[in-house]
Amino acid sequence: MSAEPLAEWQRPPAEGYFADDLDRLPGLPPHTELIDGAIVTMSPQQLFHMKALRLLENALARLAPWDHYRARREMSVVLGPRQRLEPDVMLVHADAEIDSAATWYPADAVALVVEVVSPDSEERDRKRKPQLYAEAGIEYFWRVEDGAGKVILYAYELDPATRQYAPLGIFHDRVTLTVPFPIDIDLTEIDRI
Repeated sequence: MSAEPLAEWQRPPAEGYFADDLDRLPGLPPHTELIDGAIVTMSPQQLFHMKALRLLENALARLAPWDHYRARREMSVVLGPRQRLEPDVMLVHADAEIDSAATWYPADAVALVVEVVSPDSEERDRKRKPQLYAEAGIEYFWRVEDGAGKVILYAYELDPATRQYAPLGIFHDRVTLTVPFPIDIDLTEIDRI
């Protein structure tokens, strides 16, 4: 019995991959990211992940002032030549809309990124991704954790002097913030999705 041949993307070049490579490599699985020049694929998502994603995407789309922001998902953001992440949800500046055939946004187009933590992404979502988003200058970062089927939302704001995130709060039943615009989201609505 012979082993199946490796796909092109499974044989990385010596220097690793670059952000533009994700648009040209055949056979990449959906939701593939590039972190430090290495391809990272996602495992199938659990029900909590899908429900939290839908709750926050819909709430941000409803609350965000249309003349300033757009809620987006299933798009990546290029943070640098060897960094191309796909946040679960992001808010992009309205004036940064891109060509309809584009697959990514530049970092300066993004105001907020949301990562819903999964068992396979705990280390990346809690440590490496916030570091990369902050270094790229993305002003707001939300991390969402599963608290026995309930949403726990950790909100952060970028400190421009240190290029690191400072906590804005930890939210369990309701998230209320004044930045980047007035936000009031009932997190218990996840039970209705």
